[in-house]
Amino acid sequence: MSPVNASQDGQDTPESRVGPEPEGRPDFSQYHHPAAGWGAAKSVTRFMVRERELLDGPRAILKMNHEKGGFDCPGCAWPDDLKGLHLDICENGIKHVTWEMTRKRVGREFFARHSVSELSQWSDFALEDQGRLTEPMSYDPESDHYVPISWKEAFELVGRTLRELDSPNQASFYTSGRLGNEATFLYQLWAREFGTNNLPDCSNMCHEASGRALQASLGTGKGTCDLADWESTDALFIMGVNAASNAPRMLTALAEAYDRGAQVVHINPLVEAAATRTIIPHDFKDMALNKATRTSTLNLQVRIGGDMAFLRGIAKAVLEQSTSDPKALDREFIDRHTEGFDAYRELCEATPWDEIERQSALSRDDILKAARVYRDADRSIISWCLGVTQHEHGVDTVREIVNVLLLRGNLGREGAGPSPVRGHSNVQGNRTCGIDHRPSDTFLDRLAEACEIDPPRAHGLDTVGTIEAMRRGDVRVFVGMGGNFALAAPDTPYTYEALRTCELTVQVSTKLNRSHLVHGRRALILPCLGRTEKDQQRGGLQSTSVEDSMSMVHLSVGMKRPASKQLLSEPAIIAGMARATLPDSATPWEWYVEDYDRVRDSMAQVIDGFEDCNRRVRLPLGFRIKQPARELVFLTGSGRAEFSAAPLPDVIPEPGTLALGTMRSHDQWNTTIYSDNDRYRGIKNLRTLVFLNQDDMRERGIAEFDPVDITSTARDGSKRGLKGYLAVPYDIPRGCAAGYMPEMNVLCAIGDHSTQSDQPIMKHVKVTVTPST
Repeated sequence: MSPVNASQDGQDTPESRVGPEPEGRPDFSQYHHPAAGWGAAKSVTRFMVRERELLDGPRAILKMNHEKGGFDCPGCAWPDDLKGLHLDICENGIKHVTWEMTRKRVGREFFARHSVSELSQWSDFALEDQGRLTEPMSYDPESDHYVPISWKEAFELVGRTLRELDSPNQASFYTSGRLGNEATFLYQLWAREFGTNNLPDCSNMCHEASGRALQASLGTGKGTCDLADWESTDALFIMGVNAASNAPRMLTALAEAYDRGAQVVHINPLVEAAATRTIIPHDFKDMALNKATRTSTLNLQVRIGGDMAFLRGIAKAVLEQSTSDPKALDREFIDRHTEGFDAYRELCEATPWDEIERQSALSRDDILKAARVYRDADRSIISWCLGVTQHEHGVDTVREIVNVLLLRGNLGREGAGPSPVRGHSNVQGNRTCGIDHRPSDTFLDRLAEACEIDPPRAHGLDTVGTIEAMRRGDVRVFVGMGGNFALAAPDTPYTYEALRTCELTVQVSTKLNRSHLVHGRRALILPCLGRTEKDQQRGGLQSTSVEDSMSMVHLSVGMKRPASKQLLSEPAIIAGMARATLPDSATPWEWYVEDYDRVRDSMAQVIDGFEDCNRRVRLPLGFRIKQPARELVFLTGSGRAEFSAAPLPDVIPEPGTLALGTMRSHDQWNTTIYSDNDRYRGIKNLRTLVFLNQDDMRERGIAEFDPVDITSTARDGSKRGLKGYLAVPYDIPRGCAAGYMPEMNVLCAIGDHSTQSDQPIMKHVKVTVTPST
């Protein structure tokens, strides 16, 4: 049965395929092998052969993530190895780079052969598989084709359309995480000089909850740990993350922690491959002997949304232990550096164990095991990803993480602290360098002084707000720097309608994707350099800086000749659009592009922590942005780290419903799909599936690979659905279900976003699953 989407009014509409055509029949078998190791090596080799990159692929491996003269992996944001390891790489990073370096090209001849209507029927895999975009293109509504346009004409179209708007707030400027810091700074400068803070980004869909929670608790929107802390901690708690696919280089840290005797506790509804064993590919001895290292000492399968209850259980256990063992708490730290402890203690005491067990789906004994690990460790790190944040109560949960850390003084010292795992290469740098729809007055004051502009002060639109405003007609121009907005956003049909309402959509991209086909009345595709390519400007070969998930900022320099002579760098494209929009601007846009050191000099004046950045970024491994909370300086209202006292949310599904969380497959990076396989979960030739608990399947009369219909119910009572998905039995708590994004994004209504963070609740969608009719 071919899967289809059901639109909000219940009418079925064909669903475009995301992945490639399956190579065979769907198959499922439990994965019992170590993560990475020979499986990763074989997968990478097959991928390079398929992409015909047997020369540049291995060459890229030797240049990626190097501290001198290399380029930063355009995949995840895991920090570079502190020892300058020359093979600080992973399977997904190599695939990502090889996918970018493809020899395939998409130029004017391709667009002349294929109309937008035709391309709209292609799978998303097929679109990206056509190769690199080579020249700017403009949508021609009369022929329904993209046609060539010069860079000058493209910039003029953007500038003229923006100037003709009734208000700057009728435009929105989106960015994905791969944009470098220099382009990011110029992008926000353009938007703010134009007159708007409509600067949504992918953080609005991913880690917004983390930033808001950490800001409220500690006065900083980032984690306080660095990689040296991971290498010295006594206990690691890894929550809501599939590290083997989302941050594969973390496997090295997990294996090394286990080897030195640290405790490693994984908390996730699914026991992922990264939570079992691994063979690190650059450990040649272990590879030769096929010797695996464990990556966990304890695995706890929490209910979807039950992480906060689990954390409350740890806190309650530590507080109970403190009545007989005063050393269970760090009272000196609590008294000197925190606010609100007494209220939090009363809340924990008033929370009964049976409620903690019910909400977490964990037994008291299991929670106490984790609590003993935490209590016995001198230094602990708690790390988390989207499994914690993409919920209604994501902010409260991250604040509960901080609560637990504060109880034993796990802050401001080596080997301890909160450590969010950012997913995309420079998503944290985007926020640092100004992509923020709610900028601080301090940032705007510095920007005004350094760049001699008068930036707007009113908050702008985030991602969900932008989609809703486009749908109403209040936002008429959408500019997207990288990414695949149409496919990444929630409520896919609603997002499509919103984009098509725009007067102009502009996509700055490296490859063809769905967002080029779901466009406004006028549309531009502006092709840019990739991370692997040399960026030559008047001042010579340029480098860009990026920030990893632990606040290290370092340089990236491309190694390859650009895929086309017509490609421009992202700073050059931004500067071209800015000059056309603001022809009388005193901002030296062209001068900035000649030499990115000039951009960094301006950044040093505006961004806290970037002082003297042109010198410091050229040091080995770059520099780390100072974190006040790491030094026990808390920029909160009280001047202290603040305990929160939020009640536990009720996350138990109503009778007959399930809590569904969306996730990536292994052979996928964000919306880019490399194959229909998910090696670490034992899936072959299938993406249109739903993972279910076997008892939940029996209760519904569903057998393995039976076709099922999945229906979500939004807060406003509207329904959305997927039909003909195949049921796969999996080790997941009762009442929980899981499946792949972006296919399942259709199930998350645009209005179903957290009231705490405004993030779409992609990890907690209320669904029913029934046999297909």
